[in-house]
Amino acid sequence: MIAKEIDLKLDYEKAGLKEPTVTPSFIGFIPQNYDEYCEGRRRPVVLVLPGGGYHYTSEREATPIALEFLTCGAAAFILRYSVSPDRFPTSLCQVYAAIRQIRENADEWNIDPDRITVVGFSAGGHLAASSGVLWNSDLIKKCGFEGEGHKPNGMILCYPVITSGDKAHRGSFEHLLGSDADHEIVEYLSLENRVSSDTPRAFIWHTYEDTTVPVENSMLFANALISNGVPIELHIYPHFRHGLSLANDLLCTDYTPRMSKVASWIPLAKEWLMKD
Repeated sequence: MIAKEIDLKLDYEKAGLKEPTVTPSFIGFIPQNYDEYCEGRRRPVVLVLPGGGYHYTSEREATPIALEFLTCGAAAFILRYSVSPDRFPTSLCQVYAAIRQIRENADEWNIDPDRITVVGFSAGGHLAASSGVLWNSDLIKKCGFEGEGHKPNGMILCYPVITSGDKAHRGSFEHLLGSDADHEIVEYLSLENRVSSDTPRAFIWHTYEDTTVPVENSMLFANALISNGVPIELHIYPHFRHGLSLANDLLCTDYTPRMSKVASWIPLAKEWLMKD
């Protein structure tokens, strides 16, 4: 396996964006092929987008997640995207640039260019879902992303921020758009309203007791996907708080053996990822 820091190729001026306050970090964990046992293999890809309310990017939802997906034979990338004070659509364009770059290097990195999945947590889930619903929007075309080279093939959404309505996580939208954002753009990024039949398939999980990002966020998005004929797998766990990551004793200081039920999301997501 090669672990490498990758220079994200995005011309901010050409995309109509300001240079970000902090340069994003783009890291790849790329398994190698060997004649002995995996000659010519093309692997699926996960692009991990940590949460953090568009205020920071979480350590617990970055490298530990990528390493887990490596164990099922996928290549894994982590994008630490721009957060506040940088505003929409900077982080989304960074995601699209990363997807495009992964796809362009498919031969060198032994990747299946038709199996690129974004994996997002909390506000990173909003970013991942945004990449799935806005990839062919006029706004994104104006930023220079034409065609389908930047479109994800799937979404794994973990306790995602979705709605800007009654069940919104307000802090995420304030950090993404600013506290004085127009109602029109706030409503535009209520993603349950942006789903279409061109949205990629999704695996979604949430906990019922989440008081930070209410479970209705996942339910609204799931219902919109179903209404548009988009395949989904949805898991709602009855107990525990927001932000559990892998829900194990390594990453949760309040770990209890009862949490192992929630930890089942990762083998379920791996199985979903490896399906054709």
